[in-house]
Amino acid sequence: MPRPAATVLLLRDTATASGAASGIEVLMTRRSSTASFAPGAYVFPGGGIDPADAQAHDTAARRPSQNDLHLTQAIAAIRESFEELGVLLARRRDGSPAGADDIAALDRHAPFAAQCRTRGLTLSADQVYVLAHWLTDRDLPRRFDVPFLVARMPEGQTPVADEAEQFEPVWVRPADALARHQAGSFFMIFPTIRTLQRLAPFATVHALLQACASEQPLWTSCPRAGFLSGAESRHMETDMQYSELALVSPDGQIVHHLDWRSDQPSPLLRNVMRLTAPNPGAMTGPGTNSYLVGDPETGYLAIDPGPDDPEHLERLWRAAGGDIRMIVCTHSHPDHSPGAEPLQALCSGKPAILGLPSAPTARHGHAFVPDRALAHGEQLALEGGGLKHSLQVIHTPGHAANHLCLVLLEDGLLFSGDHILNGSTTVVDPPDGDMTAYLDSLDTLAAACTTHDIEFILPAHGHVLGFAGRAIAHLKAHRLQREAKVISAMQARPEGDLDEWVALVYDDVPPRMWPVAKRSLLAHVQRLESLGLAP
Repeated sequence: MPRPAATVLLLRDTATASGAASGIEVLMTRRSSTASFAPGAYVFPGGGIDPADAQAHDTAARRPSQNDLHLTQAIAAIRESFEELGVLLARRRDGSPAGADDIAALDRHAPFAAQCRTRGLTLSADQVYVLAHWLTDRDLPRRFDVPFLVARMPEGQTPVADEAEQFEPVWVRPADALARHQAGSFFMIFPTIRTLQRLAPFATVHALLQACASEQPLWTSCPRAGFLSGAESRHMETDMQYSELALVSPDGQIVHHLDWRSDQPSPLLRNVMRLTAPNPGAMTGPGTNSYLVGDPETGYLAIDPGPDDPEHLERLWRAAGGDIRMIVCTHSHPDHSPGAEPLQALCSGKPAILGLPSAPTARHGHAFVPDRALAHGEQLALEGGGLKHSLQVIHTPGHAANHLCLVLLEDGLLFSGDHILNGSTTVVDPPDGDMTAYLDSLDTLAAACTTHDIEFILPAHGHVLGFAGRAIAHLKAHRLQREAKVISAMQARPEGDLDEWVALVYDDVPPRMWPVAKRSLLAHVQRLESLGLAP
């Protein structure tokens, strides 16, 4: 069970020689080299929450919106700041801030709240705000449940470390601390690093405190770890790799390698493997993900064999032990379907190639004719040895007219092809691509996630996505926000064309990608015209 604790970031403003605001500084200290947790690391003051902290509410000022838990956490943070650094966030009876005389009168090693009560000091818990909520990584032997709190450093006070747990108090700009850590002279642990990265954009303490006024943490995280380039690599929920680690190692074991390798498959579940084709690029990301679903008892179903790359197809065949029962192509694009027939030829049982035939609107070179066309809603099943793997077909036009997705029902996984990607949005390229159909298909997939309790999405490009329903809602919102920019661009330049509009609509995308972005822009324009919404 994680131990409750509290950490506080004491902040102050900095200014240029002319007096203009130039960012914030945060107070940090170095932990003892013999500390049981994060020895030698530069940290923010904090520590465990004591039962006495929850019993000291009568000594603290609170905001009307500050609940009991947040008040207890704020009291713990104030106590730890005093015990470790001699910093006292408190007010006297007359409302003036506590000063040097009050600090000198208090014993860092005696019960804190009782001393404050006796001296008539009120703890300034109403000036302490929740910034973030961290749960220590699942793989660590000692775990903590820690709110990261923020408060303005009291004026006129000077931090003095206790020289037992904390040493060398230092004021530092977040960007400078990160640069020194990168240079190897300022060791910090992962939550500290990520917190400083989040602080860097704030110009003033007031701006940061205003951002925290909702009483809700700006982010909540329990990091997960895997291996990247042979070293441990930790990731937050906002990182592209996080959900893959959650799928592969739900209990937090550090076993999964996140490197993109085309020479061997990556096991994702006991019955799901991914083999990435060696075709990385601007349009394919790290490469096309081919998936194998099944096990030795049931045989395997291959999803998206990818390009006609003999070495990739042989590795796919070998990973399945040669026992591929079905081959499914999510759509006809040349990085997905050309490998189907060569893979079929490797297999002794000649597994059926399944999918939807390319439509007449498909571009030249995108032709695909399956051995059998799949129907929306039908199920494909692998059975053997008392095991069964069922995949339900969902027709999802939009990226391509013949695009489909698959739901692995027993495990609640969605194989999304190119309809949903990790790290980018898919191109909708008319006439085979259709933006209205694409958005409608997102609704279809969102409903499927609810019906089948789907948490993870396995895309054709990029790592596994988690929080499936939320990811789909975010993707649709992003598309509609982009469409709003299309309307604005058309209104601003009613006589313009795609070349003029793309610079306005995709101003957040590198210009080298604008030729591709124009295809999706055209899809948005056609959708607006069909709906009568074009300016």
